[in-house]
Amino acid sequence: MREEPGVTSLKIGEGLVEAIFRSRPNRFILHCELPGGSVEKVHLPDPGRLKGILVPGRSIWLLPAKDPSRKTKWSAVMVRDPDSGAYISLNTQLPNRLIREAFMNGELDEFTDWAFDRAEYCIGHSRYDFLLRHKERDASLLVEVKSVTMSDGREGRFPDAVTARGARHVEGLAALQGEYETAVLFVAQRGDIDSITSAPEIDPYFAKVMEEAAQKGVRFYGRVCEVTPTRLTLGRKIPVDTSI
Repeated sequence: MREEPGVTSLKIGEGLVEAIFRSRPNRFILHCELPGGSVEKVHLPDPGRLKGILVPGRSIWLLPAKDPSRKTKWSAVMVRDPDSGAYISLNTQLPNRLIREAFMNGELDEFTDWAFDRAEYCIGHSRYDFLLRHKERDASLLVEVKSVTMSDGREGRFPDAVTARGARHVEGLAALQGEYETAVLFVAQRGDIDSITSAPEIDPYFAKVMEEAAQKGVRFYGRVCEVTPTRLTLGRKIPVDTSI
């Protein structure tokens, strides 16, 4: 799974095809033009708005489906920012996989005192991405991972669409702070930003919840990913601004 020693990395896929994005009839389906000229239905694994990212006429990289019985024969994998030239991953499941491996490898120095315990830890009716145990004292840390794709210049923004589920997760962490230690890790699926903040113009409630959670002791961390046509690699730390 690693591209080089000490760097957590995931293989995105082989056999990517560069196509042209034409339209998005619903949250999970795109119409894309293949090199031969045919327009195909494509599965989009990111239900966010992706404003400024999915632009008609822009190149998009697709992966052919392995299951011959699947309704859509292609999946959208990445696009490229025309200004920075950075690739942007469109698979919201990759950050959790990447961070799990990073925890297992001990490669997140934000959490150097913590050991991976389990993923998808349930408390009541809520489920949190990761539970960590402190290496020396009797303490547990809940970590939620949030995928970031939207940017405004060099600043990453979250969310790019209203996320009641995301707000519930952060509210839950704030309520559990004290019984557990709690944190949110924003993972930018692009390498061309230097900070992350909320997007109150899109989801004012999430922005309010995020700011209040930070005041109650929930910690917020940010990481970028270096994205290539073959791999998603854990990148540098970046600051998170929780203020509105």
